[in-house]
Amino acid sequence: MNATLAGNPNPLSIDLGPFGKTWVGGAVSLLAFEQSHSLSSPDKDGRIDIGNAQVFLQKTDGVLQYFVQLGGYSFPTVGTPYLKAADTVTALYGYAPVAYLKLAPNAAFSLQLGKLPTLIGAEYSFGFQNLNIERGLLWNQENVVTRGAQANYTSGPIALSLAVTDGFYSNRYSWISGSLAWTFDAANILSVIAGGNTRRTAYTSSATPLLLNNEQICNVFYTHIAGPWTWQTYLQYSRVPKASRIGTTKEASTWGGAVFANYQVGPSFNLAGRIEYLSTNGDALDGTPNLLYGPGSKAWSATITPTWQWQRFFVRAEVSLVKASGVVPGLAFGRSGTQTSQTRALVETGALF
Repeated sequence: MNATLAGNPNPLSIDLGPFGKTWVGGAVSLLAFEQSHSLSSPDKDGRIDIGNAQVFLQKTDGVLQYFVQLGGYSFPTVGTPYLKAADTVTALYGYAPVAYLKLAPNAAFSLQLGKLPTLIGAEYSFGFQNLNIERGLLWNQENVVTRGAQANYTSGPIALSLAVTDGFYSNRYSWISGSLAWTFDAANILSVIAGGNTRRTAYTSSATPLLLNNEQICNVFYTHIAGPWTWQTYLQYSRVPKASRIGTTKEASTWGGAVFANYQVGPSFNLAGRIEYLSTNGDALDGTPNLLYGPGSKAWSATITPTWQWQRFFVRAEVSLVKASGVVPGLAFGRSGTQTSQTRALVETGALF
């Protein structure tokens, strides 16, 4: 899905002589929200924070190209505690979350090396790239930034990518991911994406969740464009294996699906929405690992996001609802972790330059 926000069509350029022309862009935004049933500290009922404070440097021509993204960011996600931008940067991917070299010997093939956006999932890493301010329940099962190498090839309607990476930022290069997209015509695209760890990895950190870093995951998307409407249906399956090395005595899995929609009301106004559902297997008594709000828990969410943009400036509002069932007490919403729903109201304003 394309974002409802349009980037600057005339970014600043810097001529670096023999190194060629570097394009400079960026995203700056503030967000504020109020929510019900917040969790214990550092989660709060409401907050004002930086959504993005980033600068992009990129060279887009020649055999040797590059992209560097610098600055601060946050990852608001439905159904999870909000971590403020300053803590997100130090806990996750640092002040250069994406940075890679790209070798492009011809128009059909390229090779990227460095800190890469993941191939997995329908939603992109950073908020300004997506239809909604918040990411969804399915996004929270996926990796975001990963280090390694990715090869890309296009031929007519087919686009292929294959990556060998460290998965959930583990610095253990045992993940393999692949993507196949078929563009039937300008209005219809089918994509299949799969990835996973090829061995068990016991390493964990604030950026590397133990269970998810050992998963296998598959996505299927279908995107359709009809006049002012853009629709995408999205199915996802993930599996965490039974393995003594990572402390699991039973396999855990998730099934989920989502529908994204965007209606372009006018040149400067869009109305986007997302409905999704995610279920997990097992129960609290059989030793199944927790991948949501306790083993065997389920949840659905609904999000609506009107967006207004004037030249480089934008304002987005959002309301989201998450409703869970089959939760394990202490692992859901509220200070006691026993509430089964959460509502958020958000607003974000900023500029893309």
